[in-house]
Amino acid sequence: METASPDAFFAKLHENIGGRLFTVTVLDRKAGLAQRVYSSDPEAYPVSGTKPMSQGAWTDMVINRAETFVANTVAEFAIYFGDHALIESLGCQSALNVPVLDNDQVIGTVNVLDQEHHFTPERVQRCQSIVQERRDELVATLRGFKP
Repeated sequence: METASPDAFFAKLHENIGGRLFTVTVLDRKAGLAQRVYSSDPEAYPVSGTKPMSQGAWTDMVINRAETFVANTVAEFAIYFGDHALIESLGCQSALNVPVLDNDQVIGTVNVLDQEHHFTPERVQRCQSIVQERRDELVATLRGFKP
């Protein structure tokens, strides 16, 4: 079985999950760093170097407690995302961040953004299910990146 490149794997995951903007991040928890390793819009959200992991309610929810973050309006995510104006300028007014776990520890996130009120409970469940179904491949691919 041929192994897809990380970009091809993430592009296929984006195709399966959907979303106007789709990114994937990997975490280096010991160093406190996060790195975007895939972006469906590399002009607005380039795959780049590392940045410090921020602290706060979003990090506590998604990274520390491994809970999915759902915001269906800009107001719901603007308090957590300093780049909310850029996100909105791309036609995205809702956000979904699904943690990727390896041995009960979050090692990255799958991030999906779309129009306002896009993330119905059914869509959230579907996205979570796809991430879970592809978890082994996600973990292996994310482990290939070293922030």
